[in-house]
Amino acid sequence: MFGIVRPCAHRLGERFKAEWMAHLCGLCLALRGDHGQFARVVTNYDGLLVSVLTEAQSGPLPGARRTAGPCPLRGMRSAAVAKGEGARLAAAVSLVLASAKVRDHVADRDGLLARAPIARAARTVARGWDRAGARTGASLGFDTAVLVDAVDRQAGIETLAGAGTSVLVVTEPTETATAAAFAHTSVLAGRPGNAAPLAEAGRYFGRLAHLLDAVEDQAADAAAGAWNPLTATGTSLVEARRLCEDALHGIRLALREAEFVDAGLAHRLLVHELRTSVDRAFGTASCGHTATASAGQGHGAPPQGYPAPPQGYGAAGYGPVAGNPYAPGNPYAPGAPAQPGGPGTPPPGGPGGPGGGGGGGFGGLPPQKPRRGLLAGCAVSIGLFCTCQLCCTDHEGPWSRQKRDAWCDDCDCCDCGDCCDGCDCCDCGCDCGC
Repeated sequence: MFGIVRPCAHRLGERFKAEWMAHLCGLCLALRGDHGQFARVVTNYDGLLVSVLTEAQSGPLPGARRTAGPCPLRGMRSAAVAKGEGARLAAAVSLVLASAKVRDHVADRDGLLARAPIARAARTVARGWDRAGARTGASLGFDTAVLVDAVDRQAGIETLAGAGTSVLVVTEPTETATAAAFAHTSVLAGRPGNAAPLAEAGRYFGRLAHLLDAVEDQAADAAAGAWNPLTATGTSLVEARRLCEDALHGIRLALREAEFVDAGLAHRLLVHELRTSVDRAFGTASCGHTATASAGQGHGAPPQGYPAPPQGYGAAGYGPVAGNPYAPGNPYAPGAPAQPGGPGTPPPGGPGGPGGGGGGGFGGLPPQKPRRGLLAGCAVSIGLFCTCQLCCTDHEGPWSRQKRDAWCDDCDCCDCGDCCDGCDCCDCGCDCGC
């Protein structure tokens, strides 16, 4: 799967995670239902935004969900998935996007596509996806010709672009295509007044998608001698970042002008997660927790760039020495000599102090599950592997029975449990509840 909006399940929370998976699985099953099993390979994270925006405007209508059977990517569990016109429009857009991506790789002679027979086969598949997307789009009143035209114009624009050309000239076809797709969600949802602001949001999203892809691929393109919009136009990373920040601001303003029944997930993806995507591409962090941790200072350290703490404050915990359990001289510091009733004596109530953290009683740790034996663990391990749960879902360790993250889980959120809980990193000034 591909796309720039790749949310982390830990950041989404239970509600938004369930909704996001419903749209992702709905897109995948819409592709299978309309175009066969092979079409499911074009499932992508950005395409499902079309389904999300449609439902955000119309609300959860009766029959908008159906129960899907077990799937390896869900740990062989059934789930409620999105269905209807939003999912089918997302499928049509995904097919055309995938077709464009394949043709772009063919034009760049990437990998095996440098071989003529494989390139011909790839072009045949891409043309089939174009026709399939057009059929589905036509059934929904959406003309995918605007998407195909954007793809066709892209090659000519790239050929003419050179040093001094604005990079926005290169991103224009992508902006036009995404603007059309976003705007048509207002037609499906019966809210024609949203067409203009959503088209604006789509234009900025297309700009972001193109720029972030260029930023992430610039080094690899330079090594391979491939064309890159930033390198070809002489656009610096500083200027690219400025354009991305401008696009983020434009998307936020456009979404405020549209009318939604429930904008929770759409706002989370198009405001918060897009911000994370920009930070990821440029190697920066917008969350105070992540920035602190990356600087190696710990959660208690003063933020980078702030003056040193006043005299009498401990550096390790950024608090008074008397209240800092790790400050030198603290009687409860780890490793302090044990003295009856004096320094080194644990605080009352156990290691966690009064009412906390002890090994038993109220506030103690939960009981650990017993480890599995060798043969039982092997059997569970084989089952997890054969159902793809090892790589695709969080699971219990086969022998330890402790929680393990999926092998393919690229979680970039901070380690405070919930990035939006207790910090101001997601303060967007809105009432979205996140």
